[in-house]
Amino acid sequence: MSGALAAHAGLFTAAFLAATILPAQSEAMLAGLIVAGTWPVWSLVAVASFGNILGSVVNWGLGRGIEHFRDRRWFPLTAAQLDRAQGWYQRWGAWSLLLSWAPVIGDPLTLVAGVMREPFWRFLILVTIAKTGRYLVLAALVLGWMRSG
Repeated sequence: MSGALAAHAGLFTAAFLAATILPAQSEAMLAGLIVAGTWPVWSLVAVASFGNILGSVVNWGLGRGIEHFRDRRWFPLTAAQLDRAQGWYQRWGAWSLLLSWAPVIGDPLTLVAGVMREPFWRFLILVTIAKTGRYLVLAALVLGWMRSG
């Protein structure tokens, strides 16, 4: 596997996993690859965004059919957390998906969007804006830091 393919595949995997309930740190990997300066920043941002969005789509899909398992021991959220997220989602609606980039609340929001039967097209647009926006801001901050130092 070439270095470029390995770097992009690793970044995609980290971003995908970071959007699920599994712990992963895609921001640090993206920043490190930008600092390395070996690959175009636009390609790194695109790959990270695509992986993170796809992970959120998996969450949405799981949410569409997983609620009937909410009382199972292995369920990723407690009943209270799911109820709180559903209440928040009902209050703020689809616009809350603009916070899908945020740590702690972002991943459960994408799962709850599936539970709440958010139309896929609207889900995808809002999550794409949020996730890509986060990586664009991170890239701009890293590039700004590199230029100042």
